[in-house]
Amino acid sequence: MNEIVECLHPLEISALIAFRKSDRYSNEALVEASGLPANQLRTAVEWLLLKELIVSHETGREEIVSLTAPGRDIADNGFPESKLLAALSAAPDGIAVKDIASACGLEPSAVGPVMGVLKKDAAIAVDKGNAKILNPSYAESLEERRKVFAKVAAAERIDLTELSEAEAAEVKAGFKKRSPEKGYFRIDEKVLLDFEITEKGREILPLLKVKTVINQITPQILSSGKWREAEIRKYDINLNAPKLIIGKKHPYRQFLEGVRGKLVGLGFKEMTGPIVESEFWDMDALFMPQFHSARNIHDVYFVKADGKADIKEPFLSNVRSVHEEGKFGSRGWGYNFDLERTKRLILRSQGTAISARKLASNPDNPGKYFAVARCFRYDQIDATHGTDFFQVEGIAVDENINFRKLLGLLKLFAKEIAQAEEIRFTPAYFPFTEPSVEMHAKHPVLGWIELGGAGIFRKEVTLPLGVESPVIAWGLGIDRMAMVSLGINDIRQLFSHDLEFIRDSKVV
Repeated sequence: MNEIVECLHPLEISALIAFRKSDRYSNEALVEASGLPANQLRTAVEWLLLKELIVSHETGREEIVSLTAPGRDIADNGFPESKLLAALSAAPDGIAVKDIASACGLEPSAVGPVMGVLKKDAAIAVDKGNAKILNPSYAESLEERRKVFAKVAAAERIDLTELSEAEAAEVKAGFKKRSPEKGYFRIDEKVLLDFEITEKGREILPLLKVKTVINQITPQILSSGKWREAEIRKYDINLNAPKLIIGKKHPYRQFLEGVRGKLVGLGFKEMTGPIVESEFWDMDALFMPQFHSARNIHDVYFVKADGKADIKEPFLSNVRSVHEEGKFGSRGWGYNFDLERTKRLILRSQGTAISARKLASNPDNPGKYFAVARCFRYDQIDATHGTDFFQVEGIAVDENINFRKLLGLLKLFAKEIAQAEEIRFTPAYFPFTEPSVEMHAKHPVLGWIELGGAGIFRKEVTLPLGVESPVIAWGLGIDRMAMVSLGINDIRQLFSHDLEFIRDSKVV
């Protein structure tokens, strides 16, 4: 017990001595009994709870009401609906909808929502572009509601229990829990606590005395020699250290940079490409026919712009020929290639577009390349799907490259990047590779999830772009690989703004 006493801070001693008069206090009563300021008592209480010298009991909750900025505006100026009703009351023949903003002194952007509320409550009617008042007494109900705002404004902060049932209902209707500042009222909940001394605390009460001790050694104390005369408080090294909130990168950003570093370390060169892409590089150059299902609006985002992409020759002619008539030894697709459609601008739907651009730029042979590409597709959002996502795209050009080497690379990526313990390959089909394969990894919670597809580029892709050697290619969903590596169960967490998740996530 003496060792505990020697480690107590003077604030803790002052708070504990108060329990000589009573075994239990409310927070307010303990402030008065200890003589400590509320903020210092709060610190002392936290330390004493941690040392199990006192315990806390929840005795209730308070709901404190205050006004937001929109609520204060109503308290000061009234409801905007009142302004519209006043203007209509002074105009028996009504007011043209196009003139309402100027007649009421409302912002044009506010007219629509205000009229929507009044029409819904049958306070006004609109006929042939003219608004008329239907229920003059509606303005009186608005004034009654405004009294609640004025009451809260006068008090600044008021307990919800001090309001009548009707007033409380008005407050709750104007409170938005998810976005409090967008509502009219804020409701801050406060937990009411009592503090009670424990048996352990009672045992050390007789040993306590108010004294002056040194809590922190400073250069001034050392140089003055005061440390020789004063008592220095011992430190309890068994207590948990304060949590340090340090700055660090988002865990997913760390993961992506780690992936980039590993691939560079393996000898891959990074390639880049635009997010706003043409249909040519995103699909046509990859031997996807223009009647392919991925071209419809449900899978690809089209850019709302009049501009068209400029496709260089001979690539445009070569790709057109291989689609229409099967040049370069292919039978082709046998349709009329649309030269205007191929220039349309879209958001890049797959990282393979970057690989196509790299093949057309005379890549090294042998050579291996990668890209961390942001891609966009219309999709139903759930635990493993998003409308925008990252892909780790890559190609390797070599005379001796083959499918076995591709599977070896994919296995290496799954083990090193995703930290996957179980991997499996399944046959797949893609218009631009043959043979093709999909890779799956075992997630500890979600089970088997697809990590991406790969294969050997068809000659209809490589030859029109000027590459005669075999090329292996892969596009892996790095978001899903991160889920396995970071141990999370929902892909949306990768882009979370939740500070607790960001602070507590494991370091990559």
